[in-house]
Amino acid sequence: MEANTRSTGRLPAAFLTPGSSSFMDFLSEHQPEMLPGNRQLPRTQGVIEAPHGTTIVGVTFPGGVVLAGDRRATMGNVIAQRDIEKVFPADEYSAVGIAGTAGLAVEMVKLFQLELEHFEKVEGAQLSLEGKANRLSTMIRSNLGMAMQGLAVVPLFAGFDVDRGKGRIFSYDVTGGRSEEHNFAATGSGSVFARGAMKKLFHDALTEEQATTLVVQALYDAADDDSATGGPDVARRIYPIVTVITESGFRRLTEEESSEIARAILARRLEQPDGPRAALL
Repeated sequence: MEANTRSTGRLPAAFLTPGSSSFMDFLSEHQPEMLPGNRQLPRTQGVIEAPHGTTIVGVTFPGGVVLAGDRRATMGNVIAQRDIEKVFPADEYSAVGIAGTAGLAVEMVKLFQLELEHFEKVEGAQLSLEGKANRLSTMIRSNLGMAMQGLAVVPLFAGFDVDRGKGRIFSYDVTGGRSEEHNFAATGSGSVFARGAMKKLFHDALTEEQATTLVVQALYDAADDDSATGGPDVARRIYPIVTVITESGFRRLTEEESSEIARAILARRLEQPDGPRAALL
């Protein structure tokens, strides 16, 4: 046992010992205190106040999937941050959008990125999209103790399934329960309003351009009815983060592309404040 913990050369022996292809398993064995779910919180009365992120939306289209999020973080009735980033690449073919306690969510995303990278280095192959979704489910479940104290993380996971040749979306609850969503999905405080907008505008033949416009429309509608969701802020040049994942990999729209979509939507809303209507059959 002593030999396993002794440093050899530049790296501790733990890094040179064969083990699981899961970085979380490695961390839980050698430094379990570094896992977010294992940290001890101070005793407090009531729910801990911390910045929360909302709202995340995703939509599939022939050839891929779009994942987007607004930029506002709130703490109670106060805007804690106006330009927070909520959508991150998990690897080359997948992305995570975070809703819930912002600090823990960002930390969980970084750990998830390491988990996928560690697996690929050890096994010499990428996890399937289904496998990635399962790994994220395990990480959320390990945070259940924090969630029961009001520090919940509820992400939306999307990616391009190279085996099936299509985009897929997975949603989660605080216990790590995983569900595959078909066509579109939303999470966060504005999800009810965003989902209603997407239900109205979605169809099976969306182009990539139409899909990116649809998610910004949905975020606009969410911000219109949910104070915790931030709409496009033209004065501060803060626009939603929009990402596209196809067989070519992950791509984040530039600020110019996002602003162009948002400004076009704002211009149309001057004539039609409640947004476009679904076509009648």
